[in-house]
Amino acid sequence: MDDRERAAEIDRILRARYPETTALRFRDPFTLLVAAILAAQCTDERVNRVTETLFDRFPTPEAFARADLAEIEQAVRPTGYYRQKARTLQTCCRELVERFGGRVPESVEQMVTLPGVGRKTANLVLGNSLGIPGVFVDTHVKRVSARLGLTRHTDPDRIEADLERLVPPERRVAFSNLLTHLGREICKARKPRCEACPVESLCPRMGVGP
Repeated sequence: MDDRERAAEIDRILRARYPETTALRFRDPFTLLVAAILAAQCTDERVNRVTETLFDRFPTPEAFARADLAEIEQAVRPTGYYRQKARTLQTCCRELVERFGGRVPESVEQMVTLPGVGRKTANLVLGNSLGIPGVFVDTHVKRVSARLGLTRHTDPDRIEADLERLVPPERRVAFSNLLTHLGREICKARKPRCEACPVESLCPRMGVGP
């Protein structure tokens, strides 16, 4: 079994166990972009609790752009690093309004020109909200893909390229989400629960790789 076949089998097993979508709740590309920015150093569960009411107060990029910064800070405070996140959100939203007419651009190349947006966030937002194929490399995807022997790199861009070689375009977004779910529940950073892992038999860490 080569790496491409192993990745396909990992995908098959994980999709029977986990949802193929992100755990972040969203209504559209803009609300997912905001949620993704807030998710830095914060759990998705806490972000979801914050965004339940956040978009009632700030429903559009224009609302964030013209709001008092202190109001945004107070609203996102539970997510941690709230001053930095509030500034990033407001600056990003101002550029969305000024450069893109208040709409999230539909290409990675354009999205990464926005403050606080890297390839991970761009691929996550475009993939989950618009179905645009792409691998997003968050901390879970980085850790799990390395442990599963799907990459030997630590640089997110190189990991993205490695996974794109192994996973067909139509499965890249879902595969990224599945690895993230596995990383949160089982393949944790400090103490992975290998005995409970549904893809343990495909993991080189356990000495039974391809």
